[in-house]
Amino acid sequence: MSLVDKGAETTAAGAREYLTFRLGQEEYGIDILKVQEIRGYENPTRIAHAPAFIKGVTNLRGTIVPIVDMRLRFNCAQAEYNSFTVVIILNLRERVVGIVVDSVSDVMELTPEQVRTAPDIESSIDAQCIRGLGSVGDRMLILLDIEKLMAGMDMGLAMAGD
Repeated sequence: MSLVDKGAETTAAGAREYLTFRLGQEEYGIDILKVQEIRGYENPTRIAHAPAFIKGVTNLRGTIVPIVDMRLRFNCAQAEYNSFTVVIILNLRERVVGIVVDSVSDVMELTPEQVRTAPDIESSIDAQCIRGLGSVGDRMLILLDIEKLMAGMDMGLAMAGD
């Protein structure tokens, strides 16, 4: 039995686990099953004419991985690279993509009762890419559908099956 299978066994009925991370003052969550690994930030190789939020590519054990800076993608005030800056390597529909975030917080289990529909407001994130808002105590998480977000036309990333 793999580690993922054991984790799925211990979750409450209908509960999902999310990796939480910070971008500025906001806290986001993505499905833990999409996460391959977490790495420290290293400058990627820049690609000419790529959108500003695509920082470039990196070689991850023989796989060329595009690196997307989520702070730039979501129009955060500034994107500062420090010792807390990390790259979350995602495995999305047989495509490996890295996303740069300010920091990773933890893994949280949310039951369906803890997830609310996001209000329909104007934002830099397409509303279809937000699964909902998760609340745990006084924490509010913006739960992203990371596959939809990375497959968006403005991302410039061709995803398998598109």
